[in-house]
Amino acid sequence: MSIHGFRERGRHACSFPLLNPAKTLRLPSSSIRSSISFGRFEMELPKGLSLGRGGASTTAKVAIVVGITVAGVLIVAEAARRRRRRSRHLDVKDFGAFVERFEIYPSPQPPPPAARHRLSDLKFAVSDNFEIEGFVAAGYGNPDWKRTHEPGSQTAVVVSWLLKNGATCVGRTVLDEFAFGLMGGVNAGHYSRASNFNLLNMFCFCKTSTVKLEKIVQFFGISDVTLSVTGENLHYGTPYNPELPSLVPGGSCSGSAVAVAAELVDFALGTDTIGGVRIPSAFCGVFGFRPSHGILSMLGILANSQTLDTIGWFARDPSILHCVGHILLQASPLGLKRTRRFILADDCFQLLRVPKQRTVDVLSKAIENLSGYQPCKHMNISQYLMTNVLSLKEFTEPTPKEGTSILKAVSSAMVLLQRCEFKLNHEEWFNTVKPRIGVRNSSQVLAAVNSTQDNTKSLYKVRAEMRSALNSLLKDDGILVIPTVADFPFKRDLRKKLTCEIEDRLHALLSIAGMSGCCQVTVPLGKYEEYPISISFIAAHGADKLLLDTIVDIYPSLQEQISVASNSGPIPYINGDMDAAELLKEKGNAAYKGKQWNKAASFYSEAIKLNDTNATYYCNRAAAYLELGCFQQAEADCSQAISLDKKNVKAYLRRGTAREMLLCYKEALQDFKHASVLEPQNKTALAAEKRLSKLIG
Repeated sequence: MSIHGFRERGRHACSFPLLNPAKTLRLPSSSIRSSISFGRFEMELPKGLSLGRGGASTTAKVAIVVGITVAGVLIVAEAARRRRRRSRHLDVKDFGAFVERFEIYPSPQPPPPAARHRLSDLKFAVSDNFEIEGFVAAGYGNPDWKRTHEPGSQTAVVVSWLLKNGATCVGRTVLDEFAFGLMGGVNAGHYSRASNFNLLNMFCFCKTSTVKLEKIVQFFGISDVTLSVTGENLHYGTPYNPELPSLVPGGSCSGSAVAVAAELVDFALGTDTIGGVRIPSAFCGVFGFRPSHGILSMLGILANSQTLDTIGWFARDPSILHCVGHILLQASPLGLKRTRRFILADDCFQLLRVPKQRTVDVLSKAIENLSGYQPCKHMNISQYLMTNVLSLKEFTEPTPKEGTSILKAVSSAMVLLQRCEFKLNHEEWFNTVKPRIGVRNSSQVLAAVNSTQDNTKSLYKVRAEMRSALNSLLKDDGILVIPTVADFPFKRDLRKKLTCEIEDRLHALLSIAGMSGCCQVTVPLGKYEEYPISISFIAAHGADKLLLDTIVDIYPSLQEQISVASNSGPIPYINGDMDAAELLKEKGNAAYKGKQWNKAASFYSEAIKLNDTNATYYCNRAAAYLELGCFQQAEADCSQAISLDKKNVKAYLRRGTAREMLLCYKEALQDFKHASVLEPQNKTALAAEKRLSKLIG
């Protein structure tokens, strides 16, 4: 194709870099009035196709969209070609964890008889947002950032402290762009900038014309400009997860987690805003520590959101995690041993797709024979927060049951707060430089840079009340136990955007420590179905030493129970007498009518032990579980009931309710649709269909 109708950029330009300027869109024209640019070329539109502020004709919109579409096709085709070419020669040295390698040696050892530095002979790496004096500027995961910033005038305080204590720094690691991603590189084109386009320039153009940004975004298959958690980095590639190379390593500090998991370093530093340390530690099967907010200096570290940002660190060995923590926190290695209380957040574990025998049961059995540990207690953290964080009402969406809607409200406030502060920090730079950003990260950056929050005070009020509520619950000896993540790591070649259900589950768990500023540690628990699994411990703000000491204290016992659980199998049910089972069912019904939910579930369980082929028993127990907030158990019971009776309407309705509470909206919608097919006049099913269809969009 030849170039036709192009001239220098005008004031209506919108930049989309083309890989081959010779292949451009030909539009016949006799008189030029407006234009749209592609890279350093600008396409001049025919007379009458105005893009001025006053309005644009339908033909103009079509021409613009066609031009953008052609550019997109060429970009995607060239990106695919380069990925195929590079995949044949892909250098996976160091698992792709590092942006740059170097060595900064520690302070000299003190002469005898002084003790050696506590971190002697240990190597560490830092994420690409830590400044180091004398080296190129931290890249913040984006080459345009590095290009437009001078090297740091001083080394980050925490890095200096580690060097003084004997550790050697060996490089910077891959970071999702601007520390935004959480998955660490879904569908990442290794080292390819070809598939990027200047989305910020596109947004600036759309603000001056009537062309809708959403329409253009749809042509490129970009996920909604809301909560995107794919976290790819197309500039430096995606590190390979040592646990399973076909899976993403998690982000935003994917490189640091991979470097530790692959035994390239002894420990590594990263930052955690809304999950940057906790997610990759869970996906890579290593320890990850997020300290109490504000307890460590952030000087020399690029900011994302000051109210949420913390420094974090990764380690394979709990003793190294503990030692690094004590040095950074400047905590005394000695101290009185406290009694510890573990509190299991049952509603959070309802979101987890792993049997409780591999998570909470492992912990409960591990502390049975340890001195100073009280038996685990259970609670519904959502109900507690609903009662004690009153400012959440502004962010809560109406649902048929309270359930996880409270945690969803907390996560909504967290994401809004991050956007507001990121915009305050970096809006001017983005508008000036208009950097090239990975397609999926563009949606997050756009949402932040163009966010508008009229009442930021309400966000800070939620944060203050969250910290107060968690501190009151945990005091100086309590540890809240939750899953680190609800879902398994995703495939590296995932092409589809993450569903809103996955995002909601992920953010719900991250928001508890994120918005309260409390400290949290990710504890690996081996594997389930070949995927790494973990739980997290959360302690009150400032109780970091308690958390570090607890990990070192209980982990040997945890390892024993992990081994036992990994080698155990499910216990089968035994059929029994039919009449006795029916009697137990009736007792369960009576208890249910009396609102004795636990007692009812117990009776139904006994009936199932005697007769495990009756769908009604499972369906009735599911109803009791719903009232108790045990949504995962309710879903499982309904599935069993449906397998026994394909036309059990109540089972579909109850499973739909359970799945909605578990934030699995699409699956819930299917259940309600199935119920309405079986009973077309069922008002509950019809109302749920309407509600979920609107929610999914």
